[in-house]
Amino acid sequence: MVSGLVMAYQFGTNWSGFSQFAGSITGPLLTYEVLTAFFLEAGFLGVMLFGWNKVGPGLHFLSTCMVALGTLMSTFWILASNSWMHTPQGFEIHNGQVVPVDWFAVIFNPSFPYRLLHMSVAAFLSSAMFVGASAAWHLLKGNDTPAIRRMFSMALWMAVVVAPVQALIGDMHGLNTLKHQPVKIAAIEGHWENTPGEPTPLTLVGWPDMEAERTRYALEIPALGSLILTHSLDKQVPALKDYPKEDRPNSTVVFWSFRLMVGMGVLMIFLGLASLWLRYRRRLYHSRPFMHFALWMGPSGLIAILAGWVTTEVGRQPWVVYGLLRTRDAVSAHSTLQMSISLLAFFVVYSLVFGVGYIYMIRLIQKGPQPAETPTAETDGRPARPISAVGESLEQEKRE
Repeated sequence: MVSGLVMAYQFGTNWSGFSQFAGSITGPLLTYEVLTAFFLEAGFLGVMLFGWNKVGPGLHFLSTCMVALGTLMSTFWILASNSWMHTPQGFEIHNGQVVPVDWFAVIFNPSFPYRLLHMSVAAFLSSAMFVGASAAWHLLKGNDTPAIRRMFSMALWMAVVVAPVQALIGDMHGLNTLKHQPVKIAAIEGHWENTPGEPTPLTLVGWPDMEAERTRYALEIPALGSLILTHSLDKQVPALKDYPKEDRPNSTVVFWSFRLMVGMGVLMIFLGLASLWLRYRRRLYHSRPFMHFALWMGPSGLIAILAGWVTTEVGRQPWVVYGLLRTRDAVSAHSTLQMSISLLAFFVVYSLVFGVGYIYMIRLIQKGPQPAETPTAETDGRPARPISAVGESLEQEKRE
């Protein structure tokens, strides 16, 4: 929510060329997000975070559901706008500006369903990894309670079921990208040219060299690239040399960001499979090496999400609106000094906000799940400070 507020201002301050060109589409979509989702999230977020012992369990559960619903609605509108920038349709251009002519086509553009599913499932997986890591930390500390076991078990079931589903969604998203942004796939694979009559190999690792137009130190598996990317051995994947240099994204960046994302996904699948084996052996809550593994997997979901967005956004360069507006034409006319000062200010402010939030979250994790308390008649009805949600428990532990 906090970062979204700043981004809304940046459309006008830093991306005036983009706003002038596509504002008639992105503006209404972001307005729908604010009207339908932002206020819903903001209104119930405080009750969800700080009302555990201040309101009844029914109202608290309702608040949690409303925050989740608002977040999904925000995801819908934001990704509709972002996906349109990747696969624009439902518009006409008049006097150098985009004019919507079919809002259904604008919203449900070709890449939107795949991007919405991929990002939503990624968010669920990221949450599961974080919850599982929190439970693993408590189990390693000897805090083996039914609530902690339930946290651990639920998170690992998510890894078992959802991680393979995410891989399938990613495969479908890749096929869609191959159809609409083939040069992005070529950059992701570090694939420079095809040999006539031969299927495309899959490059496992290597170092794409944009100047030399080849991938150095490439470790390849013959024909597997065609099989994975086109589901056929008779088709070839488009190559980077098929496109002008000025239209190619930075292959070095997206090559490795994509592999980082996939690597995190493979580890999540392995975590789920290992948990099934330990459940069968009745060792799930007693295997300390596995608990350490689950603990270290805590940030894996967030790492995968960030790497995926780097792949998506760097991979569409040099375009802001794919095939229509280049990045160099979308930025505002600010000096380097102005942008540096602005960036430094954002870095300082967000570092402070993130630091406070990080400390608060760590204290909540240390506290662990607690039984709900029924408000007593002695309470004066005034809300407590947010940090008090964890402060009293920790102080009591110190005294003990």
